[in-house]
Amino acid sequence: MAKGLTAGELRTSDQDELVTKLKEAKEELFNLRFQAATGQLESHGRLRAVRREIARIYTVMRERELGIVTVEKEPSDG
Repeated sequence: MAKGLTAGELRTSDQDELVTKLKEAKEELFNLRFQAATGQLESHGRLRAVRREIARIYTVMRERELGIVTVEKEPSDG
């Protein structure tokens, strides 16, 4: 999973990419929680960062659902 996803990067992604990123983030969060429970977690800050990435993804998805922000496509060459 890419580290440090910004809301701007997420807003330029399509719905399928958002779902994929959400799935990856949830898997990473599960693994981090498992490491924390077994005492193997080295970076506790990463737990917080992944939770925030998940929240950003959900926020962008909800904005689209409500029509607050539309998908901005990059201009194509040609």
